[in-house]
Amino acid sequence: MPGREGWRGWSRPALMVGAMAVAALVIAVGRACHDDFSGWSWAVFHGAPEGLPEILLYYTFLPRLAVSLIAGAMLGLSGAIFQQVLRNPLAEPTTLGVSSGAYLATVLATLWWPQSAAAFLEPIALLGGVLAIALVFALAAGSRFSPLSLILAGLIVGLFAGVVTSVLTLFDREALTSAFIWASGSLVQDGWDTAVSLLPRLAAGLIVTGLMIRQLGLLVLDDDGAKALGLKVSAVRVGALLLAVALAASVVSAVGLIGFIGLGAPVLARLAGARTSRQQVLWAPLTGAVLLCLTDQIVQAASSPAIEWPTGIATALVGAPLMLAMLGRLRHIGTPGAAQENGGTRLRNPTPLLLAGAFMLLLAFALVVMIGNGASGWHWLGGNELGLFGPLRWPRVIAAGAAGAMLALAGALMQRVTGNAMASPEVLGISTGAGLGVILGFLFLDDAGGAAQLGSATLGALLALLVMLALGARAAFAPERMLLAGIGLATVFGALVSLLTAMGDPRLSTLLSWMAGSTYHVTAGQAVASASLAAVIAVFSLLPVRWLAVLPLGEHTARSLGVGLGGARLAILLACALATGAATLIVGPLSFVGLMAPHMARMMGLQRPMPLLYGSAVLGALIMVVADWLGRNLLFPYQIPGGLLATLVGGPYFMWQMGRSGQR
Repeated sequence: MPGREGWRGWSRPALMVGAMAVAALVIAVGRACHDDFSGWSWAVFHGAPEGLPEILLYYTFLPRLAVSLIAGAMLGLSGAIFQQVLRNPLAEPTTLGVSSGAYLATVLATLWWPQSAAAFLEPIALLGGVLAIALVFALAAGSRFSPLSLILAGLIVGLFAGVVTSVLTLFDREALTSAFIWASGSLVQDGWDTAVSLLPRLAAGLIVTGLMIRQLGLLVLDDDGAKALGLKVSAVRVGALLLAVALAASVVSAVGLIGFIGLGAPVLARLAGARTSRQQVLWAPLTGAVLLCLTDQIVQAASSPAIEWPTGIATALVGAPLMLAMLGRLRHIGTPGAAQENGGTRLRNPTPLLLAGAFMLLLAFALVVMIGNGASGWHWLGGNELGLFGPLRWPRVIAAGAAGAMLALAGALMQRVTGNAMASPEVLGISTGAGLGVILGFLFLDDAGGAAQLGSATLGALLALLVMLALGARAAFAPERMLLAGIGLATVFGALVSLLTAMGDPRLSTLLSWMAGSTYHVTAGQAVASASLAAVIAVFSLLPVRWLAVLPLGEHTARSLGVGLGGARLAILLACALATGAATLIVGPLSFVGLMAPHMARMMGLQRPMPLLYGSAVLGALIMVVADWLGRNLLFPYQIPGGLLATLVGGPYFMWQMGRSGQR
């Protein structure tokens, strides 16, 4: 007879799954009755629908219900395998970059081999998922595959894959129209093909997992203990990971990106009492099935004929807060080298280097205005051409430089305040919060002019900062937990942005290029205002230099030296919010300049607060000016937004920095 704990491992998960299943069934039946599916019994049991209601029931309603159950079970099983093998409660296809890698591979195939992509979509998605997780493991190897390193690497790889996908869609938007819907995780069906193709894959995954159940149970031990019991750890781990990737890639190839079900299902099963590997393998797929089904039923009930809310966005809105709540359960994660200060030789006299940087920035300003690519090829502006094209170019150059400087200043300030060398507006979700503020202001304010947009962006950035402070306080501002919390927060804000843009409001069409980080619409007045604001923030950063020197020494040391931590942090973070909000208005919510520039400044020996701040500002401005110029000229007449191009450089830089510091 099983003991009390054994019964709890089976009865409580059963009650949870049953409750969610009943809720999903009630909503589904209510929707069916509302849509007048009067002949549902005949359509279900005979497969011969008669009349429009029965046809809709048989070919759309029921297939979608089946796909949500099957896909949810596959993602739940995939997440359970990832978490068992990696001994990491936050591991799942989304957080490990598998889903984004699979999606990028399918987009590339759709663009380059459109005729063969449809026939080989699943193996292409599998290849993308395998390459993504291989990159994640390569990045986390230097930190001995610690839980934090794996999750951080996975989220960054996923973010970078998403940016590459965004760049690709800029050049062939019409060919990827269906991919937009697919990327949001749409479960809309027009027949039984998807359900029929996924069901045997789920069955095969369950059978293989059942055969490996003993080995998966031994992987909970450390590697030495598992080897002592005769387990071939490397072979089992690789095989299990390939199975988990295959399950996730199959779902991506069939219905698109459905995030966080692989995280939520195993977590909920464990919280309900499923502790052993056998219990997890049983209850995680069942929990994933009813969780996705329930989410999809709620989404359909909340949608209207004019607006169909993507299910994938809804799962992100549910899953990312769950990830934030689970941070407290992630024990022994350690602090990766990527989150430590990146040292280097400290320059005794940084003035010559700063002056040289300022000269290079002025030279870059002049060159990018004078040199460009046009219908006649590369040429130097002169004479009448300078008067004709100069006013079109210099506002973009000034605005890009100002935005880069403000993001770099915000990143440097945040890194000094938090003691976390990987903190930046982009990584901690501050830029995404500013972007959400802009969209909300654009939708709900009568006057969406420059001042209103700046206020909305600053308010959104400040709200994100306050949430980050609240989350950080729970973990004593541990750098590694703040990184994960920031990425989770960025996911929530990003899902809200996607949800708002999916509403189809025509007013948001003007914001699409801005969200990609384009300076195309910047006017001369806006450029001057941006430069002025950047100068004000740079001057303001002189004031808390003493605070910035003391804060990284720790709370007790700062107080003993007479620094009021509350007021100091609030003043600095307000400056960060203002700088991030203003920069986001120019180059969009993601560029990684706030991360790259301070790192580069420290690598050059600028360690003290004032040289670090101004060196970061110069480098940030230089990066964005060059990125904006390259984006305008490399593929003329097409333009790559400077923010996206900076991300294409910043993502690999982040990965390289993470791998490099993890090896120290």
